[in-house]
Amino acid sequence: GAYLEGADLSGADLTEAKLVTAWLRGADLSGANLSKANLSWTYCEKANLSGADLTEANLFGAYLEGADLSGADLSSANLGSAKLRGADLTGADLTGANLSWAVLHVANLSDANLFGTNLKGTTMPDGTLHN
Repeated sequence: GAYLEGADLSGADLTEAKLVTAWLRGADLSGANLSKANLSWTYCEKANLSGADLTEANLFGAYLEGADLSGADLSSANLGSAKLRGADLTGADLTGANLSWAVLHVANLSDANLFGTNLKGTTMPDGTLHN
């Protein structure tokens, strides 16, 4: 995986990028196009992904604690087993996304669209387990 800690990739076109196990801690990916990108097992703690296009992206097992995903398009994205503790998902579009077994404890889901989202086994913001 690439080491891109703190990198400024705001507005970048990373459509279908292969960033498996990349280190993106604190990186600025705001407004980036990451549609259909493979970000499985990436380390994105405190990364800025606000307004990013993550449509159909693979974020399986990604570490996104404290990440800013406000206004991001995560429709049909795979966030299975992702760690989103304390992440900001305000206004994010999670339509049809897979969040099975994800950790959303203390995450902000205000105004997020969860229509058709798979939440099986997900730890919700209040710490409860969704069955």
